Amino acid sequence: MADFLLIHGSCHGAWCWRDVIPALTALGHTARAIDLPSHGSDPTPIADVTLDSCRDAVLSASTPKTILVGHSWGGYPISAAAEAAPNAMRALIYLCAYVPQDGLSMIEMRKRAPRQLVVDAVEKSTDCLSYTFRPDMVQDLFYHDCAPETVPYALARMCPQPIAPQETPLSVADNFARVPKAYITATDDHTIPREYEEQMSHVAPEDLRTTINSSHSPFFSHPRLLSEILDDLEQKLPAA
Repeated sequence: MADFLLIHGSCHGAWCWRDVIPALTALGHTARAIDLPSHGSDPTPIADVTLDSCRDAVLSASTPKTILVGHSWGGYPISAAAEAAPNAMRALIYLCAYVPQDGLSMIEMRKRAPRQLVVDAVEKSTDCLSYTFRPDMVQDLFYHDCAPETVPYALARMCPQPIAPQETPLSVADNFARVPKAYITATDDHTIPREYEEQMSHVAPEDLRTTINSSHSPFFSHPRLLSEILDDLEQKLPAA
């Protein structure tokens, strides 16, 4: 069975995968999640976080048999990891995630979306090094189809998101192209427009593109179904 490494999105941490890890384990897989720099229990100061340090955190936890699952912004660190060391992972799975175009930052990718869904919810820090999301908008953005306890659980753990790594352009070329890829589109996403996810999903072949009827946070709203989808994609991906 597979080894999954789960990479969170903006302002989140390894904690958001709490329900997916046991569901994947029940299907016979190994599943792990990490905190990117300055998130969760990682002590890195916000001012020191770079796209390279996020990439390196992924690479340090990956093996040639590992399938990297990147959620939302997490699509950038896993893509950077693939470009830097394509033999250090088995495949990439994007979960309603940004897929980089060569030379563009994640912020530039977000601005290219046909609709802007998060701008009014973002609050930048006074030092302009990070941002958070307005607590009163978090439920509609991320968790509108989740259990009622999800919002207080998440709000107690969400943290500032460093801006620097998200405004850093990422070059992706032959190494990135070599790594097998799959994409999961969330059909009721209030954070990234569904049509933009569908556009980005074409980084993967048709049989490795799928959907989940979910908000931006299927790890909370449908953890078992998400795990079954990951299991199905794993069986279609090239063997390690």
